[in-house]
Amino acid sequence: MTDTLTRTFAGLPTPEPDEVGLSRPALKRLTTVMEREIAAGRAPGVSMLIARNGKVGFAKTLGALGPDGPAMPPDAIFRIYSMTKPIVSVAAMMLVEEGRMLITDPVSNFIPAFAETKVGVENGDGLDLVPLKRPITIQDLMRHTSGLTYGFTGTSKVQKLVAAANFLSQDRTLAEHVEALAALPLQHQPGEVWEYSVSTDVLGRVIEVIEGASLGEVLQQRLFGPLGIDDTAFFIPPSKVLREAKPMSPQVYTNLGVDPNSMTEPPRFESGGSGLLSSIGDYARFLAMLSSGGALDGQRILGPRTIRFMASDHLGPDVDRSSEVLPPGHGFGLGFGVRLQYGLAPTPGSVGDYFWGGWAGTTFRISPQDSLFAILMVQAPDYRVHLNQTFANLYTAALV
Repeated sequence: MTDTLTRTFAGLPTPEPDEVGLSRPALKRLTTVMEREIAAGRAPGVSMLIARNGKVGFAKTLGALGPDGPAMPPDAIFRIYSMTKPIVSVAAMMLVEEGRMLITDPVSNFIPAFAETKVGVENGDGLDLVPLKRPITIQDLMRHTSGLTYGFTGTSKVQKLVAAANFLSQDRTLAEHVEALAALPLQHQPGEVWEYSVSTDVLGRVIEVIEGASLGEVLQQRLFGPLGIDDTAFFIPPSKVLREAKPMSPQVYTNLGVDPNSMTEPPRFESGGSGLLSSIGDYARFLAMLSSGGALDGQRILGPRTIRFMASDHLGPDVDRSSEVLPPGHGFGLGFGVRLQYGLAPTPGSVGDYFWGGWAGTTFRISPQDSLFAILMVQAPDYRVHLNQTFANLYTAALV
């Protein structure tokens, strides 16, 4: 066990837990429970962080970097999968703030192939292709009402087509993936159903078209550089490979069709929905920027009202939000899940909390009401829901 509390962590102040309203006994209990989870073989190790009022009151690494060690370091690098989505959504809203696009713009303004996209309607053993009732918009991409889908979240005829197209493959660039996507039918009419999907990959391509650069270059120039984020990218350079966190077995990656080997060179496909690797310190700086109203260390990324807009529910009463991916008591904003009620949800929290997680088990939550953000970094796809909910129950119990 390594306690990573120092005078600063990731450039953020680190006062004693009591000074920021965190209970020491509750934090000790959180540590004990996570040690138990590691001992049970659910993950090789974890990295955790809790901050209030922009100050890190708790940062701890437990266990090992992988099943064969070494000890989990404070600067471990994790595959964050869908925690890529909020980062890309922030980059997109920077373009909105600059007047370079509107969230009401049709996606076909930037990717013309989507002007011809149809919706697949199952008809017995067949699939009828029907015209769109209205265009897919940028807002649809950001709130997952585009009608797009993932191939692994269901067994509909459209999802089988998406799965067969292998949109996790590194054989194509982001531009080529998106062109192929536009040629497939949608699962739903735009704006009618919340369907977790490849929408943020398409959003990443829109950013590339507007900026005239690759998504990785845009994120580095517009976000990572200004925020002092050093370990977040679509690949892990050879000099950092020894810091890469691993799951208990690489088979969980192989089962999904993901290469379990380290990506040590810039990939052909920079996935805006799931492609980034990051450290807990890097992600803490990103969340510190959001929770402080859009600026960090004098670098303004977004305006505070833009962040509040993103972290508000964008699913109207006519949107079907029955997906199992979206927890009860929650809606969805522009890149984030948003808590709407104190009850119904599987864990405690405050109305207005916004959050998301990644397939391998990483998760974060920002609570404006509690002046808090919390992060769990782990590589445990098989136990991600269990570990995420356990972490949420225990860190909220530490708030005093």
